[in-house]
Amino acid sequence: MWRKTAEMKLLYQTHSPYARKALVFAHEAGLADRIEAEHHETSPTRANPAVFAENPLGKVPVLLRPGEEPIFDSNVICAYLDTLHDGTPLIPAEGEARWRALRFEAAAQGLADSGILVRWELVRRPHALRYPPLAEGHALKLTRTYAWLDAQLGADEPVTVGHIALATALDWLAFRELPSFRGFANLAAWFDGFAARPSMLATPLAGETQD
Repeated sequence: MWRKTAEMKLLYQTHSPYARKALVFAHEAGLADRIEAEHHETSPTRANPAVFAENPLGKVPVLLRPGEEPIFDSNVICAYLDTLHDGTPLIPAEGEARWRALRFEAAAQGLADSGILVRWELVRRPHALRYPPLAEGHALKLTRTYAWLDAQLGADEPVTVGHIALATALDWLAFRELPSFRGFANLAAWFDGFAARPSMLATPLAGETQD
C-alpha cells in the first residue's frame, strides 16, 4: 500500500548497495518524502515476480511512477531524480566536474560488482563449485580501486552522485566483511565523514541474501 503522501515507490532491498544508492540520492536531493521504499527480496536464484513485472532483469532498484513507465537501474533512477529538485544538481551538467562525478560513480559500480562476485566465490556458491582464482582476481580489483580512491578523494568537495555511489558501495563492502578499505587512511577518513550524513544514517543496511 502506498503512503498517501508518496508520489513514487522504490522497489528496494535493504542489503543492496545499488538500491541504497538510489535512496541516499533521494535523501540528498530532498526528495525522500516523495518516495515510498518497499523491500523486495530477489536474487539470481530466487526470482521475485513483483520485481520481474516491472523490470525484465528482475533486479532492484526500480522506481514506480503513477501513470508512467517504471525506471530501473540505480544510475538511471538517480539521473531521473536529479531532474525533480531545484537544488544544485548532484550530477554536474558539464565540464570536468561532470566527468569526475561519473568516474567516481563508475568506480563505485565496479566495487559493488566485484564485491558481489567475491562473495559468490567465498560464501554463496556451493563449496565444490567455488573457484578461488576468480575471487582473488576480483579482490585485487577492490584493493587497486581503494588505492586509486585514496589518492583522488578530497575532504571538502561538493556532494555528487559519485560520492553517494562510493559511500554506499564502501559501506556495503564493510557490511559484508569483504576486503577492507580501512588500510587506506584518506579513503577511510572520507568515508567516515560521509557515513555520518543524515542520508546515510536514515538508510542503514540490514538483512541477509536469500537464495
